[in-house]
Amino acid sequence: MEIYKLVFSPIEVNTYILADQSGICAIIDCGCYDEQEFAKLTDFIRKKNLNPVLLLNTHCHIDHVFGNRFILGKYNLRCYCSEEDESNRRNAVQHAMIFGLTMPAPPEPEGFLTDGQVVSFGNNEMRVSHVPGHSKGSLAFYSEKDRVVFTGDALFAGSIGRTDLPGGNYEALISSIRNKLFVLPPETIIYPGHGEKSTIEREMKTNPFFN
Repeated sequence: MEIYKLVFSPIEVNTYILADQSGICAIIDCGCYDEQEFAKLTDFIRKKNLNPVLLLNTHCHIDHVFGNRFILGKYNLRCYCSEEDESNRRNAVQHAMIFGLTMPAPPEPEGFLTDGQVVSFGNNEMRVSHVPGHSKGSLAFYSEKDRVVFTGDALFAGSIGRTDLPGGNYEALISSIRNKLFVLPPETIIYPGHGEKSTIEREMKTNPFFN
């Protein structure tokens, strides 16, 4: 699986494009804030000869769903996310105003994902893990074959997600990381919603919230 990262919006969210050898690809957390940023994404996809077939959201805070309407218009794809984050999606326009930003209402999801479910695209599969704490419906996507996990805003390199937003719960987040992420093979590469990548082993040994 080829993994590409593009950073978008004033909140600097990581948007991931995951592709197999045929060019079939999935997009995780399309954070494109405006038409110019979306043009950067579509140009990248075109130059790589990729074919988007799946849109995933780790959760539905505004920075992770900014680009969902653009994706629907261009590729006719609606997102898959957790139903437990529907309140964040439905209130995204109002939440954006709190941060001095504007956005169109995110489209209705194509469907909802639950813990243990498997999502596939091309010849790739990823297991869904429900990792609440940063938000009620936070999800992580794990590829056993490639030993990578996309953690959204649950776990970062050297930090964890904030828990002071609606639906946040510090104890739940710590439990999610310990019981859903730190049980993965230590060499698993972490691709977070913001910042640089890390590994499960590194975070278990050095993350200040667990040491």
